[in-house]
Amino acid sequence: MYDYYLGGKDNFQVDRDAADEMLGVVPELFRAARENRSFLRRAVRDLAFSGVDQFIDIGAGFPTRENVHETAEAYRPGSRVVYVDNDPVVLAHARALLARERAVAVVRADARAPGELIDRVCEPGLIDFARPVAVLLVAVLHFVADEDDPAAVIRAFRPLMAPGSHLVVAHGTRSAGSRAVEKVTGAYSRATASVHLRDPERIEGFFDGFDMVEPGARFLPWWRPDPEDDLDAATRWNFGGVGRVPE
Repeated sequence: MYDYYLGGKDNFQVDRDAADEMLGVVPELFRAARENRSFLRRAVRDLAFSGVDQFIDIGAGFPTRENVHETAEAYRPGSRVVYVDNDPVVLAHARALLARERAVAVVRADARAPGELIDRVCEPGLIDFARPVAVLLVAVLHFVADEDDPAAVIRAFRPLMAPGSHLVVAHGTRSAGSRAVEKVTGAYSRATASVHLRDPERIEGFFDGFDMVEPGARFLPWWRPDPEDDLDAATRWNFGGVGRVPE
């Protein structure tokens, strides 16, 4: 569904049908998805430009438009990326697409099992936790229910992250209005993973133990927007930011 929101080709009819159903009720969802992807690109770009060359993308989905390894490589040649997802169809597709990428690995793991996830991330031998690494949790924690503790994966990674490492979080919010939120959560309740939208204050709490990178936690269109971005049409569906492990 997310790939379809972004205008990609790696989706199925069942995904398009479900997405079109939500589009009829909440037409700004496609824009919100693109805002989310644009935030990911800007965050990776700025981190790569600042010197970070290791990225762990958890809940990566299909390696669709403006993906992490292409963005990182453009600004920091030689960057290494590990994509993580728990969907075997996504994994098979991603591995086929990325087979020729020597500095990219794709592993199967679930954010709700942080210990196993970290083990899988380490298996390809691409990530050196003695050096700064960026852990990306973009549009994934809102698929983790409260009883599964969405912050657990962050707490598991935090002791491993060297000073200068970064945490990137983007998360769906309840700020778009009760009717829209009800429609979205209802539609996703029939999908393979239900969605759990949270208030911005709760999302900001995921950064405990990190120093916030300017401009802090924001609705995504307002986090370091590019000059050409149309903020007049921006949505408040997604909230997040970038935190840094202090020296």
